[in-house]
Amino acid sequence: MKVLIPAALHSYTHEARVEAAGGTLAELFADLDRRYPGLRFRVVDERGLLRPNMRVFVNGLGVRDLAHALRPDDDVAVVLALSGG
Repeated sequence: MKVLIPAALHSYTHEARVEAAGGTLAELFADLDRRYPGLRFRVVDERGLLRPNMRVFVNGLGVRDLAHALRPDDDVAVVLALSGG
């Protein structure tokens, strides 16, 4: 499936869109980490949860659960949430 990668993580992928596989978001990030070592740790914390500053959208729907099921034709976007004061 196609995965949109935020600019802050292009140092891992060198591309804005990459291909990856997985039946769940957790499997997708494991596959991305195999292809681009270190990327998963920037998105998923030590407890296996999405980091607070990361957002994931599957076919335009915001998803926080890494057990969320995926289909091969899904479009996944990883987005870095901005905060400020």
